[in-house]
Amino acid sequence: MIEVRRILLSAALATVITATAQDEFSMLEQQQISIETPGLFANSNAFSVDFAAIRPTEYSFPLPVGKAEVQKDNWLEITTSPGDAVKAMFSGTVRISKKHQTLGNVVVVRHDNGLETVYGYNAQNLVKVGDRVKAGQTVAIVGGDKGRVFCMFSMMVNGGRINPATLIGVKSHRLLRQTVMFKKAAFNVDLSVVTPDKLGDKALADDGGKTNMNTNPFAGGNKFTLNLANLDATAWCYPLAGAKVISAYGRRGRRNHTGVDIKTRPNDNIKAAFDGVVIMSQTYSGYGKCIRIRHSNGLETLYSHNSKNLVKAGDVVKAGQVIALVGRTGRATTEHLHFECRVNGRPFDPGKIFNHATHSLRMETLTFTKRGNSVSITSGKNYMAKGKR
Repeated sequence: MIEVRRILLSAALATVITATAQDEFSMLEQQQISIETPGLFANSNAFSVDFAAIRPTEYSFPLPVGKAEVQKDNWLEITTSPGDAVKAMFSGTVRISKKHQTLGNVVVVRHDNGLETVYGYNAQNLVKVGDRVKAGQTVAIVGGDKGRVFCMFSMMVNGGRINPATLIGVKSHRLLRQTVMFKKAAFNVDLSVVTPDKLGDKALADDGGKTNMNTNPFAGGNKFTLNLANLDATAWCYPLAGAKVISAYGRRGRRNHTGVDIKTRPNDNIKAAFDGVVIMSQTYSGYGKCIRIRHSNGLETLYSHNSKNLVKAGDVVKAGQVIALVGRTGRATTEHLHFECRVNGRPFDPGKIFNHATHSLRMETLTFTKRGNSVSITSGKNYMAKGKR
């Protein structure tokens, strides 16, 4: 009965928080990081946020390719590379943008959902007080301290920091799909989960996605489909920007070319095509320095002849993350990337996934059919993606 009342209260108060965002702040609000949010609990001592209803474009991890670790006092340290862009987690209004005595250049955003986020140790702030920002908008350039590059990040409700691991997967960077109630209690705010995240999403959040990455795509039968048109723009990336194909997939002389060779310049950045887990990063025969990544969509991708691998086996990577540099290790006559797509261990033409001429994702539904040890692929009508990475 108590749980029912909590759910009803959650539903009734779901829209209360939309009135809390404001474009003007008092001098104290512009100076003090931990401060109560005016009007947040004006109509009730509790409000809820349905994070499951938030669309992919309405959320962004602050540093999508960074590595996050929870620190004491509910701070999240996200390490990354110099010059990386710090992004707003949700839409909202900039409440603070200044140099702080302990956090250096810091930005605080008050979000439309009632939460606030803090981004500290920035090399440069790119927004000012009162600016409206969207989820995923760059608010600063990452900085750090004592030779280390990182962002010190926290989430607050009514001026109190909350454990970020209760709302996001620290390793996977994913927003947990759950309904959470925030209740004012004396001098703090209590957090409780009203509608829990589904088990599959929790497993993905808790272990960095490795649970789902190990799924056999043919576990449910001899067929599975992949609708490329359903992939969000942040869920894919052409592996080598500005590249041109120098050797296509298919028959090449007396042997079959199991991937596509694409070329730019030596030591150019090679990026992960999709979110995934690195299952191999080593020197491997004629492939030279090679990386294999297993993806939750049922595919594997391979990147070889690299001059340097930047990830190791077991690492969780995001689409667009730089994983290696272009080289000519192994059996190669020029610097280039040999890129393969595989399903059930069998390579197939990467051109069924990407248009190499435009570096865009093909808007098709692919059907993979397993027959013995072989896999055949059919695709729906072809539409080209408008966006590029």
